[in-house]
Parts: sequence; structure tokens; C-alpha cells
Amino acid sequence: MSMLKYWVWLSRCEGIGNQTRLALLEHFRTPEDVYYADEGEILLTEGITRQEAEVLKNKDLTKADQILADCDRLDLQLLTLHDAAYPIRLRSIYDPPCLLYIRGRFPAVDELPAIAVVGTRKASPYGIRCAENLAFGLADGGAVVVTGLARGIDSAAAQGALRAGGIVIGVLGGGVDVIYPRENGWLYDDVAAAGCLISEYPPGTEPLPGHFPIRNRIMSGLSVAALVVEAPARSGALITAGMALDQGRDVFAVPGPIYAENSRGCNRLIRDGAGVAAEPWDILRDYEAQFPGKLRGQTRPAPELLEKQPGQPTEAAKPVLPSLSLKGAGLTDDQILLLRTLTDQPMPVDDLIELTELPARRVLSALTMLEIDQYVTQCSGKRYIRAVTLFE
Repeated sequence: MSMLKYWVWLSRCEGIGNQTRLALLEHFRTPEDVYYADEGEILLTEGITRQEAEVLKNKDLTKADQILADCDRLDLQLLTLHDAAYPIRLRSIYDPPCLLYIRGRFPAVDELPAIAVVGTRKASPYGIRCAENLAFGLADGGAVVVTGLARGIDSAAAQGALRAGGIVIGVLGGGVDVIYPRENGWLYDDVAAAGCLISEYPPGTEPLPGHFPIRNRIMSGLSVAALVVEAPARSGALITAGMALDQGRDVFAVPGPIYAENSRGCNRLIRDGAGVAAEPWDILRDYEAQFPGKLRGQTRPAPELLEKQPGQPTEAAKPVLPSLSLKGAGLTDDQILLLRTLTDQPMPVDDLIELTELPARRVLSALTMLEIDQYVTQCSGKRYIRAVTLFE
């Protein structure tokens, strides 16, 4: 831990860019050596400016000690550029992060095919379904799914991979303890349990807009390929695709209708040479020889989404639900209230909390028990529907 404080100090020196940090680590042996070096030695570092050398005169370790205390409190791991567990794949990019904060278990990504799945936050039903199904198939086929956990495509991809029982790496634009968007708290927990959340920003860092383009290089850097599911002509997903190409990674895209704004970016990528991804094996087959014994060509079909999808009949017949007597079922008051509040249309947890006026922890606990008893069904996006017909 004593050595880590110097890594934190160097990574948090305001006014020092990542390229300068890398140059300092190239010139000196360790961040501790940088800390104790005098100005003359610092100025021998290739590319460093006098202004940056001036910043390094600040030897206050108070902030670093506080960050390490926060990491200990939150049970976070720190992975430095010099650690053996630091992925070679990520270290090989132009500007790898010097320090990563990790919640969960960081997989051995160099030994696994990792696919970054990205796309627009304002996804269409078509994009959501493609993201969930493709990520489900990728995870079921043996790949690690890397996602930014933003709204839309990112979240759908994480959900699909989790439903397959796969490993997910969530790369964040803020601290791993800062949930963004707010409704994704449950998804953060599930990803940390099935894989990990990582960030180059310390705990408590707000996800500022400028952080997201920077974090994209980590997503592509961890991966052998980037899959763009749905993206308009101007999209952060296309920035990730560009970074992937710069890093020598492959890029795949999901084709979409030629007049759909959300598909213009994907269709342009395909026109310019990106691989077409209509099913998981379109991607995985390219890495079968690179990862022998790790990939499966035949994967399970993704469970159909419970919400109505485009192309379904408008007046599709609803299945007959089993009946449940509230009197003899042995349910708690919270469970009964939730069952009476739920309908046959998916409802978000936040709406259930507001409508029932119950504390969030009691709502989540009751929903878990109802789902175990198969009285409710969870849909994508942590939404629930009632799976029984009630009678008194």
C-alpha cells in the first residue's frame, strides 16, 4: 500500500497529461522515484515542460492517502501499469492508463476474446434487441463483453451478456462508486458480481462529459474487436470504433435500415470495410484459432424479450396467466401491495417505489421473493410484470 500512494499521487497531479506520466515512468523506475527526483532530473524527461515540472513540486500526499482509504472502505483493487496482472493488450496501446481502480474480479483478458459492444444512448427497439441478443450470444460463445454501461445499447449489451451467465467488464467515465445513469445501480452490482467495473478515475469522481471519449480507448484497448450495434452519423460509438482501428483492433457493425438515423453510422462503417455482424458467430469465428478451445460455434438462442417487438401483431393474443389467491399464498404485506400495483405492462423499479411508497430495499427484497416464486417476471431494464391473475 505504501508504494500505491505514489501511483495515486502521480495519476492525480493536476496539469500532467497521461503521455507525460508515461514518459516519467519510462525515464524513472517508479512513481516513488519521480516523487523524490529534483527539478533538474525531472526536466530530463522527454517531452516534459517547465510548467509540468513545476506541478510535480507539490509533494502533498494527503489526497492520495484519502483515495487509498476510500478504496479500502469500498473494497476496491488498484492495478498499476507495472503489475503482472495488467493486460498486455491494454499496455500495448498508445496511451494506456497508469492506474486502474477495480470493483469486482478483473478477468485474465489476454487469455480471452473480449468484445467491446457500443452504440447510441438513444437506442431504438431494434437496437436494444440486437444488443441484447448479440451480447447474449457472444457471452454464451465464450467471449467477455466490454461495455461502457451508458443508457441504451451499452446497458442492453450488459444485460444480454449477464443473462447468458457471461463475464462483463464495465468501463466507466467516473468513479466506480458513482452510478451513472442513476437507474443503473442494479446493473452496476450485477456486473461487479459477474466481472468487474473499472475506471482510471478515483472513487467519488463525477462522470464529466470529457471523461467518456477518454475512457473509450480503454474499452477498445481491452478488446480484440469493437462491435457497433446502432449509431447515428455523429456518435461516441464511432469514436470508439475509430480508436479500435487506431489500436489495430477489428471493427464490426450491425446493419440497419438505410433511412434510419440510428443506423447511418453503422451502415457507413460497413461501407468502409467493417465486418457485418448479424449473429454472434460472425464475430467469434475470426478468433477461433487465436483462442483454441475457448469459443463455441453453437450458442443458445437468446430468450425472447417479454416486451412487444417490432413486427409482432398489434392485437397478439395474451397468454392465460395462472391464478393466485392472495389469502392463502402466505405473502407479506409488501408482496401483496406490489402484486396489486403491477400490471401486464413492464414497470420500472423506481415507479414501483413511488407508487407503493415503500423503501427501495423493501421493494427489491419483495420483488426477489416474488420472482423466485414465479409470481412476477423480470424484463430487460430491471422492469417487472405480474405473472399471475389475482383473486381475493
